[in-house]
Amino acid sequence: MIRSAIEGEIARLELALKLARERLASFEQKYGVTSEYFFSEMAAEDLEGGDDEYVRWAGEYKLMQRLQEKLQRLREIEYGDSSLLRPDQNPH
Repeated sequence: MIRSAIEGEIARLELALKLARERLASFEQKYGVTSEYFFSEMAAEDLEGGDDEYVRWAGEYKLMQRLQEKLQRLREIEYGDSSLLRPDQNPH
């Protein structure tokens, strides 16, 4: 039961991450830079939409990072009973 709840949460996070990446792609295409470059090198003055657009892009970027971190933590969960693991995960 715990495993299915975790797998369900992973699926929801993967979908949210996909949607966040799609929203980031529109900014990246518009300005011709990656979100990583934007976040480390650009300021609101560099964007047509100014502060509002900067906040939206930065917010999407931070959301994507948080989703990636949550997914990583969930995927690293180890189950105490190795019989619950998929065959490719069995440590024996």
